[in-house]
Amino acid sequence: MMRQKHKIEILAPAGNVESVTAAVLNGADAVYLGQKALNARQNAENFTDESFRETVRFCHLHGVKVYQTLNTVVFDEEFPLLRKTVQLACEAGVDALIVQDFGVLRAVRRLCPQMRIHASTQMTVHTVQGALLLKELGAKRVVLSRELSKEQIREIAEQTGLEIEVFVHGALCMSVSGQCYMSALIGGRSGNKGSCAGTCRLPFSSVPGQERYDLSLKDNCLAGHFEELCGLGITSLKIEGRMKRPEYVAAAVSAYAALKQGETPDMERLRAVFSRSGFTDGYFTGKTGADMFGYRQKEDVLSATNQVLSNLRETYRKEKPLFPVRMHLSIKAGEPARLSAEAGKGTVMAYGDVPQTAQRRPITLESAKEALEKLGGTVFYLEDLTGKLEEGLMLPRSALNELRREAVTKLEAQRKNSSEITFEDRPFVFTEPRKRTLRGIRARFERAGQIPWEWLDRLDWVILPIGEVWRHAKVLLPYSSKIILEPERFMAGTENRVIEQCRALREQGFIHLSASNPAHIQIGRLLSMQVHGSCFLNCTNSMSIAQYEELGLEDMVLSFELTAQKIKRLRGTIPFGFVAYGSLPLMLLKNCPVKSVNGCAACQGKSVLTDRTGAKFRVLCHDREYQELLNSRVLWLCDKKADFAHTDFALLYFTDEAKQSCSEVLDAYFAGEPAKGEFTRGLAYRGIQ
Repeated sequence: MMRQKHKIEILAPAGNVESVTAAVLNGADAVYLGQKALNARQNAENFTDESFRETVRFCHLHGVKVYQTLNTVVFDEEFPLLRKTVQLACEAGVDALIVQDFGVLRAVRRLCPQMRIHASTQMTVHTVQGALLLKELGAKRVVLSRELSKEQIREIAEQTGLEIEVFVHGALCMSVSGQCYMSALIGGRSGNKGSCAGTCRLPFSSVPGQERYDLSLKDNCLAGHFEELCGLGITSLKIEGRMKRPEYVAAAVSAYAALKQGETPDMERLRAVFSRSGFTDGYFTGKTGADMFGYRQKEDVLSATNQVLSNLRETYRKEKPLFPVRMHLSIKAGEPARLSAEAGKGTVMAYGDVPQTAQRRPITLESAKEALEKLGGTVFYLEDLTGKLEEGLMLPRSALNELRREAVTKLEAQRKNSSEITFEDRPFVFTEPRKRTLRGIRARFERAGQIPWEWLDRLDWVILPIGEVWRHAKVLLPYSSKIILEPERFMAGTENRVIEQCRALREQGFIHLSASNPAHIQIGRLLSMQVHGSCFLNCTNSMSIAQYEELGLEDMVLSFELTAQKIKRLRGTIPFGFVAYGSLPLMLLKNCPVKSVNGCAACQGKSVLTDRTGAKFRVLCHDREYQELLNSRVLWLCDKKADFAHTDFALLYFTDEAKQSCSEVLDAYFAGEPAKGEFTRGLAYRGIQ
């Protein structure tokens, strides 16, 4: 058994049973996997109930932890399935549940208070305040957004006291996790439901007439920064890849396990098994740009030769000895032979035949050892054998073998026996659906100059980016009572500045704050502001509404991944509304796809990407801190208000429209007019998978 240089956890993906074996036998400390439903890799093979139980037992036998993924949004009608899924997790004895949905988090706390909760990267935790909110809600660990630099990771680790999990290898989504709606809005397959179609890997070009892959990033690889990672206060190094083949899992896990043991990893083999034009460490080093982009080319595919894959399969074909066993053999005349064995979790006893008088060769400790040390094919190896053997007795080799097998079986059972977590079968209690009437109207603008001031009296609320309010505070101050501040959607490196801006504006009378992620909620509570939930919180169920109400939110804009029919069934006491209009942001970007090709000078914040069908997607830049990729077609539900009569308000989401266009949309909304030109109904009627 190799001695480890570092104690940091190597966390491996497991999309099927063979991948679990590949991960465990190549040195993983933990695996993450999902049951058949409610996990963010619905296209992986995943696990049936029985294979799930057996997999947990197999992992625990090898001293490997199991984290189950419940990292999707959930609809109200899926809560019975959620209950069943959580109950099986408790019975199997998983070591933690990874959750995305605030409603799921609330449900897990009620169904199994002892269960460890890990906050998924889908929760978009990327700052100190976001992590602190999840800590308050009971999370023991946060999985940080992939876009963070090493300094930003260190800050969160040092200031929160939470376990920190960081992606170190595997695919990089172009969008910040939990904030991608491209696959859902284009094809109905939602990343937030674990069914992403990988649309961003198709051609998208920022250069007219060229086929380019401007939304495809190389795979992440931080193997070259292993020592730095170990010094950041990180608990777990996560490898992406539940959709990838077992051989990839073997290559990635063995590489990082080698680093953990102070050895040199086989990087050539790791590149051969899977890459996209090589690897990148751009986010970790803070060096974003063109070098981070890449796509799967012919040479990438051909590098995974049959020989490479065959060699990798050999690494997990045979069991490997991991745990030392100390045995004591007792042989006495007239009594059954006894073998005690201890492997770190208490002593087991095996009883065998009564020894016979030796006719030729009596049993000795040395001769017994020849049989008892044959532990091949198990996780054990004999470290020490002692004994008390009366002279002149013999025990057949077959009897010694049977003693060994019985002892090993009991040792394995000892390791496999998970501590079952208490499942409390409590009912989910919701408030009765209150009578709602669609009366309210609020509008979100990108710039103060877009606001049609003649409409101000008819709008309940105006939502404006905090930077815009900061720049025009004197002009906007008379209207502060109906302005909601919108913080930056991605605040890594800027959170303290945002807090200070909020504090200063709050003192001037701007007391309302829009929340797009957990950090915004925490900032609002910290500053005693009135917090309004954004659609980017991905609220899709009544349990989430209840959780947000407990956190003090005033109201909630529901996820635009909900259908009108699903919204009808929602319960809750706080007001909630729907997005009725807007060029919806499909992606939240931290590495601008236009800058990487053309630079910022020629852009002026109004560039487009063109897909293979000719559809154009505008890239909206936010002070060069982050970007949003807007849908090519505008969402239009202004003429469908009757289908949303069971909500309290509608939101018109303006991005880069001219002031006159904003006024015309407001006119159309109040008149219930149909759209002019190309538009989409979004997911309001077709829903998502």
